[in-house]
Amino acid sequence: MWKTIIEPFKIKTVEPLGFTAEAEREAVLREACYNVFNIPADKVLIDLLTDSGTSAMSAEQWAAVMRGDESYAGARSFFTFESAVRRLTGYRHVLPVHQGRAAERILFSVVGGPGKTVISNSHFDTTRANAEASGCEALDLPVPGALDFDTPADFKGDIDLKALEDAIRRIGTPNIPMIVMTLTNNSLGGQPVSMANLREVSRIALHYGIPVIIDAARFAENAFFIKRREPGFSTRKVPEIASEMFSTASGCMMSSKKDAFANIGGFLALNDSEWAKKAREILILGEGFPTYGGLAGRDLEAVARGLEEVLEEQYLTYRIRSIEYLAEGLRRAGVPIVEPPGGHAVYVNVKKFLPHIPPDGYPGQSLVCELYRTAGIRAVEIGSLMFGKNQDGRFVPAPMELVRLAVPRRVYTQSHIDFVIEVFGEIARRKEALGPMRLLEGSQRLTHFTAKLMPEPA
Repeated sequence: MWKTIIEPFKIKTVEPLGFTAEAEREAVLREACYNVFNIPADKVLIDLLTDSGTSAMSAEQWAAVMRGDESYAGARSFFTFESAVRRLTGYRHVLPVHQGRAAERILFSVVGGPGKTVISNSHFDTTRANAEASGCEALDLPVPGALDFDTPADFKGDIDLKALEDAIRRIGTPNIPMIVMTLTNNSLGGQPVSMANLREVSRIALHYGIPVIIDAARFAENAFFIKRREPGFSTRKVPEIASEMFSTASGCMMSSKKDAFANIGGFLALNDSEWAKKAREILILGEGFPTYGGLAGRDLEAVARGLEEVLEEQYLTYRIRSIEYLAEGLRRAGVPIVEPPGGHAVYVNVKKFLPHIPPDGYPGQSLVCELYRTAGIRAVEIGSLMFGKNQDGRFVPAPMELVRLAVPRRVYTQSHIDFVIEVFGEIARRKEALGPMRLLEGSQRLTHFTAKLMPEPA
């Protein structure tokens, strides 16, 4: 067995990177109001903001693009897409959407509303925002230890089963329209969910008559972790594991911009015919006819092909190892991370890295800005800027202060990652000089997308 795991592909097309001087980057930060979402992409050297829509598509996906049927209704590309989703998930009704949050909005429009509570291992930002926009409460019940970022465990993405049953009894089945299982658990470090946990959630949900919906954005990475870590699965094929994961639920919503390598797209797949009927009506109002759902035929073709490619074991071995490589380098540089590293990103534990900056000083955003200022690297804060709340004029911090380094699929090489590690080593040597940030402006929901900030003295 070779020690070096190589990229299971060769590079066919290249794109130049945006090299900038430090003075220029400082000016860019000021112009962006210290919100990296406002930075033009051509001013970014290495972009770890998200793995969503930023993957490199394969030659086969680009070939599929040319087969796209752009008919308004009943396009051949839809049936290719529908077949791929059904083969993967086993769900009867497949509704294409332009991206994952559209599936969330449609689903919460169907089943959400005031007085209702949706329970999850952890909602991600847009899932929570769409739940709350419908008037419903989004309740997270991660396993004990999920917020212990120093102690490795195989499946820290699991839901707390005892807390789940307690919550169901307390809230009442009629007030819980669904349980959402996020695979992998993005908000808490990209941690996987075990098959045992999915099976138990399915059993509990069936007992109480509550549907389970999977947030499947990173389903393949989750399936691969099950194969590697969970007893009884080491000899199982990844597609088989993925199929069993989906069999524990009544449906799923997916952003195809993650584990399908596509630049755009998503879907809502359901078994419940009544839910699907209502969802199609909302889909037509906001996305388009149900056989295209806001997508071009070429995008449907690319997603269909990507759903097959992502389950290739050689790719997943490389993918998970590349994230581990970044994690190992950051540890050597003295940077505390969420342990163990997840499947799509490494999460820096900023509460531990910058303990001198309080939560209301947005330490994660301070580090994000310093990464860009120092070397043009763009990352994202997952902490009190993203999840903090203002309740009755009182600041309520998020339970975690993290910076996510999300690695786009099939885009960067080892030397790019080595550079990121080197930059972190430099910042670690002078981290005490980093100061807090002050929030000047931000929307009520998804503050991090629209926030305007300014730095304050250390």
